Amino acid sequence: MGSAKNTSNASRKARIEEMRRADRARDRRGRVLTITLGAVLVVALGVGGFFLFDNASDDSGPKDDAKGWPKYKVSADGEKVWGKLGRTHVTKKVDYPMTPPVGGDHNQVWMNCNGDVYEKEIPEVNAVHSLEHGAVWVTYNDKAKPADLKKLEAKVKATPYSLMSPVKDQKDPVMLTAWAHQRTVSGADDPKVKEFFSKYVQGKQTPEPGAACTSGMAQ
Repeated sequence: MGSAKNTSNASRKARIEEMRRADRARDRRGRVLTITLGAVLVVALGVGGFFLFDNASDDSGPKDDAKGWPKYKVSADGEKVWGKLGRTHVTKKVDYPMTPPVGGDHNQVWMNCNGDVYEKEIPEVNAVHSLEHGAVWVTYNDKAKPADLKKLEAKVKATPYSLMSPVKDQKDPVMLTAWAHQRTVSGADDPKVKEFFSKYVQGKQTPEPGAACTSGMAQ
């Protein structure tokens, strides 16, 4: 009887010990799994962060230039067209990225643009305000032909909401500018002159249609 009891106790102890070994084995496997999963997560986060940073640094989408000016597009026939331009009134000089400027922040006083022809260069910040009112600005440098200038002068004088002035530093001999639009023309007889005037004198591009082109600034 005693022997049977001892055998039963020994068997029970053996089973308990076996269960404890199994528990310890499960604990070890659990710790290993946790550590492994943690390491994988750290690596994944690191790789993901790298790709996020890399993608952000490699953004190839359109960007404004350093001064915040929108880039322009060129139409099939060579006209340059800008996106949305600033319209804040300022009292200081504005560093326009194009010559002559096509828009942007400007002085609160506009240049008279009721068919006005100026013999000397005019302040850009005032001329831009004229563009905001829907004027077309004819500009030229010292390479422009006198015959062309005479014809362009006559056209401007006959056209309300237009003005004309020399711009010594512009790239081409004769250029036409409206708000956010600009093109070079070959001369006064270029068909694009009539087309530009017809389209942009108080055209759809005008930020302030109907605003005055008189009672502003004059030379």
